[in-house]
Amino acid sequence: MGFIWWILGIIHILPLFIIDSNPLIYGLTPQSPIQCNQTICTLKNSYGTWNDRKTCYALNVTYPTTEQQLRLAVSYVVQNNLKAKIVTKFSHTIPTLSCPQQNKNQAFFISTEKYDSEIQIDATNLTVTVDSGVKLRQLIDEVEKNGFSLVSAPYWEGVTIGGVISTGAHGSSWWGKGGAFHDYVLGINIVVPGSKSEGYAKILKLDKHDPLFNAAKVSLGVLGAISKVKLSIEHRFKRSITFNFTDDNNIENEYIEHAKKYEFADITWYPSRHTAVYRYDFRVPLDTSGDGVYDFIGFQANNILISESVRGAEKLLENLGNTNGKCLTASTTLAFKKLTANGLKNNGLIFTGYPVIGYQGKLQTSGSCLYSSKIDTSCAWDPRIKGLFFYESTAIFPASKFGNFIQDVKKLRDINPQNFCGIDNYNGIMIRYIKASEAYLGQSEDSIVIDFNYYRANDQFTPRLNQDVWEEVEQIAFFKYGAKPHWAKNRNLAFINVKNKYPKFNLFIDAKNKMDPQNVFSGDWSDEILYGKELVKFDGCALEGQCICSEDRHCSPQKGYYCNYGLVYKDARVCRKLSTFVNTDSLQ
Repeated sequence: MGFIWWILGIIHILPLFIIDSNPLIYGLTPQSPIQCNQTICTLKNSYGTWNDRKTCYALNVTYPTTEQQLRLAVSYVVQNNLKAKIVTKFSHTIPTLSCPQQNKNQAFFISTEKYDSEIQIDATNLTVTVDSGVKLRQLIDEVEKNGFSLVSAPYWEGVTIGGVISTGAHGSSWWGKGGAFHDYVLGINIVVPGSKSEGYAKILKLDKHDPLFNAAKVSLGVLGAISKVKLSIEHRFKRSITFNFTDDNNIENEYIEHAKKYEFADITWYPSRHTAVYRYDFRVPLDTSGDGVYDFIGFQANNILISESVRGAEKLLENLGNTNGKCLTASTTLAFKKLTANGLKNNGLIFTGYPVIGYQGKLQTSGSCLYSSKIDTSCAWDPRIKGLFFYESTAIFPASKFGNFIQDVKKLRDINPQNFCGIDNYNGIMIRYIKASEAYLGQSEDSIVIDFNYYRANDQFTPRLNQDVWEEVEQIAFFKYGAKPHWAKNRNLAFINVKNKYPKFNLFIDAKNKMDPQNVFSGDWSDEILYGKELVKFDGCALEGQCICSEDRHCSPQKGYYCNYGLVYKDARVCRKLSTFVNTDSLQ
């Protein structure tokens, strides 16, 4: 996600709209996702809205600080016949995995926000054991201070260790154990319901010899409450990073060799700009000069006025149907990212040239907006301001199928490249790598992951500019090529039939039934994601991916959006504004 550089492209049109800015604020750090009054507790994600705009309630919340207190919290839930969900400090997931169920009087939150005191490093065996509520940055800094490094971690550091492994979060690599964080897990303590004689809750201590271990490595929070995680670490190391901005002519033939050549490779593709950015990223000797930092632009603290202005400009372009305006900002965005190396800083200060060399702990993951202290700044998407509001789609492909996906997207792009400027205003299409995993809900083969962000309307029944393009890209990924969704991202439609995409899904369900036979940690809403059931369709349901349209009413015919066939993938069903393309017939 990249945001701040947007302002460079649209600053000249700011006088065209009124900025309704907040009063002076001193550094908005993210607020707790759980807010309670005297009668009820409400859970929101870090964007302030779930993928389907549901409201997530519970009767109460508890904040354990030790493993024993966590066990007592689970015991209380079981004894009182409640449904429980574990909530982290950040709540950065997009779908409703953290929501217990619709009946708020039977729901209970257990937060790990204050369960983060233990980080135990075993230097001899190269392991670290942590409480599940420990923040990723907190862990990275501690192991680095002691002369060690985590090999792989997500690019975004606004996550806890329990949250990372529960959702299959990842970095990028096909080397060693690969880019998935859960594949560096050596042991997991998890609190599950127990019998009366066990105090209604018990602690399972799982390692690779336990048949339940591969279920717990990516648990989605439906198996129990993770209490401790044991991870493998390595001696501290340095990396060298160079971004090569070049044309996108041959991505489909180069993506495999690129990953083989560079340990921490990735590619960022800007389809409308016909540009690919190859990341040349590899280890260098520890005595190599350099103290670089990767402070990714999109995760930096932004001035609140600028964030609100960027959103205002984006809404204006959407309302005017102005693709030219979006392409102008996309060009400016890309130029600024090239100038600033997308947030890389030599010796921690500014970018002065490639390569940028630094310690692993400073180059792997970013999130400086989480610690905002400058006056009137925040993360650009903070729901307390009128800032950015977007969707993030993430698809995971078998490596062998990914080249064909790129070719299809290029065909769709070439019909009208301007229609792809909307994602290039954010971060284009991010391409990363993860290896085959033993985790039941991990990847069964070496895989490619793509992420792309795009505009989301404030009103769920407002169509978006070039809506049909992003819907077709989604459906090409998830249905033509059978890509799997990232468990913590995506719109609902991405999860349709998801259980049939995992060869070991039934093993996961068997483990779930053994660990939580009373379904304490499962609920109506998380089951929608886990089992990938298509919901009952309603008027406008396709506008935010809650269904795939089959009738015009699932789109917005009153605003000129009708259900149509895909342009490249003919089996796709998308909401298209009839004036967008000629020779396009509605399904009706």
